Amino acid sequence: MKRIIISFLLGAYCISGQSQLVDIVGPAPTAKQMKWHEMEFYLFMHFGPNTFTDLEWGKGTEDPTVFNPTALDCRQWARIARDAGAKGIIITAKHHDGFCLWPSRYSDHTVRESPWKNGKGNVLRELAEACDDYGVKFGIYISPWDRNHPDYGTEEYNDIYVKTMRELLRGYGDIFELWWDGANGEGPNGKKQEYDFPRFQRTARRFADEAVIFSDIGPDIRWVGNEKGIAGTTNWNLLDTAGFQRGHGAPPVDTLNRGNVNGKSWIPAECDVSIRPGWFYHPNEDSAVKSGLDLMKLYLTSVGRGANLLLNVPPDRRGLIHPADSASLMAFKELRESNFRTNLAQRAKVTVSSSRAGYLPALLVDGFRFSHWAPLKTETSCWIEIEMDQEKEFNTIMLQEYIEAGQRIEEFTVEVWDDTKFVPLTSGTTVGYKRILQFPRQTAGKIRVNIVKSKASPVIGEIQLFNCDEF
Repeated sequence: MKRIIISFLLGAYCISGQSQLVDIVGPAPTAKQMKWHEMEFYLFMHFGPNTFTDLEWGKGTEDPTVFNPTALDCRQWARIARDAGAKGIIITAKHHDGFCLWPSRYSDHTVRESPWKNGKGNVLRELAEACDDYGVKFGIYISPWDRNHPDYGTEEYNDIYVKTMRELLRGYGDIFELWWDGANGEGPNGKKQEYDFPRFQRTARRFADEAVIFSDIGPDIRWVGNEKGIAGTTNWNLLDTAGFQRGHGAPPVDTLNRGNVNGKSWIPAECDVSIRPGWFYHPNEDSAVKSGLDLMKLYLTSVGRGANLLLNVPPDRRGLIHPADSASLMAFKELRESNFRTNLAQRAKVTVSSSRAGYLPALLVDGFRFSHWAPLKTETSCWIEIEMDQEKEFNTIMLQEYIEAGQRIEEFTVEVWDDTKFVPLTSGTTVGYKRILQFPRQTAGKIRVNIVKSKASPVIGEIQLFNCDEF
């Protein structure tokens, strides 16, 4: 216990000093972006008329009376999210069909016009309160495309969208993320809308400055370029947005997937993927829910590559998370906890190629990413040897940069000691907030991490070793 307390105090001491020693290189995350990075995994919930019509993209002509969940319970959603280890829920407050899950003053296509709770219900109010009660953060998806609103396709619609967004951002407590879809199709009058995104962004900043904003080009979080939950094996948190737009004018999907090595803005990737083949609930997909193992593999290709995982779990026609989805979420949590429970490198002996004054190598294995180490300021390559107290079995390594000082590492290798020499084990490019790599199972007492190339002197927060299942 004394060693743990001393390690923590040393970490706290060095953090206060290191913040003055480490120069920021390139763009770095804001405080709210850092809170977002630390969330890692949260839920998406597609819910609305499509849930009852078996569509993915509603036409906007649906009768509001189709929306009538028989047992809606947002507390069940929030409880399952919390128990699964998800840190938040983003709800489709308004999808492309224009139906609002709250009684908006700016639409006639809302829960107010539905039979649910005799038109007195408000899904967002119930969900916001449930999230607050269960310690889960609350986020909102609000589609700019509206296939129902009669003003869509005119300048007046931009006014309507701003008022609608303001209504949401002011009325439901703190919002952790605002999700903008880039879809732009025709409205009921056959016209497309010229979205005033600069004005939308000013409104969001004014009324929910604590929220990160997602879109193809941010400004805070970017789409990863696919809906499969897969970030690039090279994944820069940096992106150039000049000359690009949301939707059809977005950067190429490979750029969104990888980022830009020397990008001008810190806009990290979010991996959205559904637990089912579709985004909304469809009864015929109850047997096609991704398993806990499937979700664990997605975790490694998203969070394990420095992105965040946004997993869609659509409520069913009762207004509940289906038992099949809940079971997979709990299996996923159990796999994460069981596989990453024991860090074999915790408080191991650390030897480094060089070390800057004030940076303790032991902080690399103290269990805290924010207590960090760096080589001499002039060095852009280095090595770190981790020697355990005895030989152990392991097949997974987790690396973390101290990204508050920028993302720096461009290439690294990992070697294992075979009793006579270090031999190659695995390699990678970017690290970022978190990088997890698996390799053939080893029995050894020592490994070496080589930072081969870095944009500046690397600043590393944590190195951990695990003996995991093979995914």
